[in-house]
Amino acid sequence: MRLAKKVALITGGTSGIGRAAALLFAQEGARVSITGRDEDRGREVVEKIDQAGGEARFTAGDVRVAADCERVIETTLAAYGRIDVLFNNAGVYFPNTILGCSETEWDRTIDVNLKGTFLMSRLVLPSMIEQGGGVIINNGSGWGVVGGAKAVSYCAAKGGVVLMTKAMAIDHGGEGIRVNCICPGDVETPMLAEDARQQGMTWEDYLELASDRPLGRIGRPEEIAKAALFLASEDSSFVTGAVLLVDGGGAAD
Repeated sequence: MRLAKKVALITGGTSGIGRAAALLFAQEGARVSITGRDEDRGREVVEKIDQAGGEARFTAGDVRVAADCERVIETTLAAYGRIDVLFNNAGVYFPNTILGCSETEWDRTIDVNLKGTFLMSRLVLPSMIEQGGGVIINNGSGWGVVGGAKAVSYCAAKGGVVLMTKAMAIDHGGEGIRVNCICPGDVETPMLAEDARQQGMTWEDYLELASDRPLGRIGRPEEIAKAALFLASEDSSFVTGAVLLVDGGGAAD
């Protein structure tokens, strides 16, 4: 097992990529702590891990709120004594140009995607430094690398995540902490389904948009989770400050 005796904390762990990562990390031996705002979905993930013989806990929280982030980390440390892996996965997306983007929409996108990553990282680092090391994985986006149409706030937030990752890797490598960024393309998640709905498209028509990409399809949450597992494990022991595109070739097209 690649994460045996490790403790992994995953934000946005109740659905999509976060849920898939929680299940996979637990399967690989980690004790998993997840956070999110939907308590019913959080309990479902924990129950599924428990039924499979793993160990997990859920703490409700909003990554935009420092007090919530602090509570999530404190309850995880109280339960497990350490945090070896932090996966900053929580995210939101609103399709809009800068002309259509409201201040409220801008603030929420930046606060969840970028500020949430900042808060969780800042609060977890002291315990990682004290224990002699750890791994932080930030969930960026292919659109944080190359940009995309009608996604101005999302591109700004995820571009910030990409460069914050590099800065953190430089600052904390000497303390035994590896920091990397995973950049998915379109993935079959509730967030993507909501984007289709907001654009007035059927799911089938939405999927058709991906047919001209190099791999001709969108990704599955489990595929992104496997890339996160690589970055969380000792398989990537000499990898830090990296930006790993997992997008079916979208950024190369």
